[in-house]
Amino acid sequence: MAAVPEESKLSYNFLGRSGLKVANICLGTVTFGNAGLQGSRPGQATEEYSHQVLDRYVQWGGNFLDTADVYSQGVSEKFIGSWLTKQSRDQVVVATKVRGNMPYGVGLSRRHIVQSIKNSLERLQTDYVDLYQMHKWDDGTPIEETLRTFDDLVRCGKVRYVGASNVLGWQLQKIACTTEKLGMNPFISLQQQYSLVCRESEFEPFQVCKTEGLGVLPWSPLKGGLLSGKYTRESPPTTGRLGWRREKDAGSWNTVQENDQMWAIMDAVRDIANTHGKSMAQVSLRWLLQKDVVPSVIIGATTLSQLDDNLGAASGWTLSSEEMARLDEVSEPRQVYPFDLWKHNKSRRNPFQSSYLVSNTN
Repeated sequence: MAAVPEESKLSYNFLGRSGLKVANICLGTVTFGNAGLQGSRPGQATEEYSHQVLDRYVQWGGNFLDTADVYSQGVSEKFIGSWLTKQSRDQVVVATKVRGNMPYGVGLSRRHIVQSIKNSLERLQTDYVDLYQMHKWDDGTPIEETLRTFDDLVRCGKVRYVGASNVLGWQLQKIACTTEKLGMNPFISLQQQYSLVCRESEFEPFQVCKTEGLGVLPWSPLKGGLLSGKYTRESPPTTGRLGWRREKDAGSWNTVQENDQMWAIMDAVRDIANTHGKSMAQVSLRWLLQKDVVPSVIIGATTLSQLDDNLGAASGWTLSSEEMARLDEVSEPRQVYPFDLWKHNKSRRNPFQSSYLVSNTN
């Protein structure tokens, strides 16, 4: 593979209000391994190829890896673990998650979390995880029990920082208020689906992130490849993950074809990509990277060339304020009640109030 120019390598940002700095593009590893839910998906990587992807990511200056215990039922963590033994551990930031259905249980109870971190550390072949995230909310466990367990893991050194994923606004605020009330280590990040075609989390969860100091880690930033420009309205996908999904559910592509806003977004991204001489995927990722609530974007890659293209969004160029505004406008989600009432607050905005800063920051 070609050498990566210094000016194109990944830059580093603080992760939320913590002192931890991570690469502005994080390597997601859901494609590592072919067991469990990932077993039937196309593009899943062997251990050897996973290591090639990891090596190339590091050549770009990357230091931030995201996995989960449920990714290929632990195989993703195992592949990372065998690679970590050949690295300097303190140069890599490893994030994993807990909550999903594993052979030994499910949920966010103290029992399940303690067993899960033990198993994750064994698979990762490390003494600690840099970022431990609750994969989803668990209605079966009091949030106090979950948060106290996370706090204990930080205090005993098995976990450095904690975060959340896939939660509602009220749930994230509950987490923030409970940790503050009980004097526990606060969450520093929210991993959430976020892209030009999935912006609903801006309404509440991201507002909580801004007031509480959490960094947003977008997953599925290209919406499964839709924003890469590989497909048109008239040519549905026949290969790859989108082709696989279409084969399993023919109606899913019909919904995409009928979504006029989706194709308007694609047209805008294509125009801007042509202006910069960049790929549509790079423009879609760059839009996320320039959002002030986003310290790092999680990408996946099934080939080394795809990895190189995605990482080309990281540094050395920017979208203009006019281009950002165009993408913001064409992708603006429908504001349903009560979010549509925000506009009535314009005459009452006080620049010294945090709510003013939140509602006026993309």
